[in-house]
Amino acid sequence: MLFLLAEWLNFEGVFNLVRYQTFRAGATLMTALVIGLLIGPRFIDMLRVRQGKGQPIREDGPQTHLAKRGTPTMGGLMILISLTLAVLIWMDLRNPFIWACLAVTLGFGLIGFLDDYDKVSKASHKGVSGKVRLLLEFAVAGAASYIVVSQISTFVYVPFVNDFGVELGWFYYAFAAIVIVGAGNAVNLTDGLDGLATMPVIIAAGTFALIAYLVGRVDYSEYLGIPYVEGAGELAIFCAAIMGAGLAFLWFNAPPAAVFMGDTGSLALGGALGAIAVATHHEVVLAIVGGLFVFEALSVIIQVFWFKRTGKRVFRMAPIHHHFEQLGWSESKVVIRFWIVSIILALMGLATLKLR
Repeated sequence: MLFLLAEWLNFEGVFNLVRYQTFRAGATLMTALVIGLLIGPRFIDMLRVRQGKGQPIREDGPQTHLAKRGTPTMGGLMILISLTLAVLIWMDLRNPFIWACLAVTLGFGLIGFLDDYDKVSKASHKGVSGKVRLLLEFAVAGAASYIVVSQISTFVYVPFVNDFGVELGWFYYAFAAIVIVGAGNAVNLTDGLDGLATMPVIIAAGTFALIAYLVGRVDYSEYLGIPYVEGAGELAIFCAAIMGAGLAFLWFNAPPAAVFMGDTGSLALGGALGAIAVATHHEVVLAIVGGLFVFEALSVIIQVFWFKRTGKRVFRMAPIHHHFEQLGWSESKVVIRFWIVSIILALMGLATLKLR
């Protein structure tokens, strides 16, 4: 909104700053952060009053989690509100990538909200049917993929190799949707401890803010040997909004959490990362940067697969963060060590930009 206003004023005076994506990214981060911190206390109070008993806690989960009963969920709504407002204020409203990513974020957020609402209203941890959720997620991801892929090529680029990609043709639409849905659910599975998913999402968003900026510049993309995507630099602003909104939420989600993100937030943020990865042609790099989310999802898949066939468990409990809790790690130790892993994986992901 402010970008179009500044453009109308020919970027005169102080409005010249709005011309630069780096400035708007920083301004977006601060805007989302301030909005999140301002609405947080009253929003949490409202959730606590309306939900009563808060998010249902599984009886068969780690016993230490039973002390969290009564903590309200759906805190992801705070993230969505601050993120959306900040993006709309600072983005170039004509950019299709931003609208596609915002559609995925809000669409997945709505699906997560319906799931959270079902859990809270029925005092059950089951929520909406998994098949229904996946159907809705693929519908949203498919629509967003159509918007994004119409602006880019249908190549999947391979890290560590200069300007090398695999042409998928029409199958790329399905591939893009799978990346988005997979990312959404991987982050959703990671969100099991206070702050566990939030900081890795912030780290991944910061990494992709840099990637998006570089991909959107002809000079930098040519120098690094990465695909150039016209208009993708604007996604750095979207990533900055995720970071600001995530930091504001973490202020209230830090142990002991005053509010849980719920599927409302985790599905939305994961889907957003997936959409950004597709739009920047760095889908494979997302698997590296978001390796923690991949590992969490794989731990569940492996556990279910092996248990159905042998009746035995590979991990003491899945997702993998519960396995470490069962080994005697405190919740804070699991969270902080997983944050460290996320930072290492982000650095490895950034290394792919130069090692080609």
